[in-house]
Amino acid sequence: MVAQPHDELVAHLCRTSPLRPGEAARVIADVLAYFGEPVEEFIRRRHGELRARGLTNDQIFERIAAELPFRRVAPPELSLRQLRRIVYG
Repeated sequence: MVAQPHDELVAHLCRTSPLRPGEAARVIADVLAYFGEPVEEFIRRRHGELRARGLTNDQIFERIAAELPFRRVAPPELSLRQLRRIVYG
């Protein structure tokens, strides 16, 4: 049997949750993809999500700026102006 990426983590999730191996592997893949998203894509996606909730741009960019340091690999601090440029060019 060939070891798969994250076998140890899959086993841990199966021991500590009701997930089966296939489900645990999918959760891991989803989490890694989420945190592997490039900063610019994350900013554009979050902007769209927050705008759909009815937030104003001022509220949106403040929230995105507050969320960025919690990304898997935190990007350098971006100003509100830089965030706006990523979204609007």
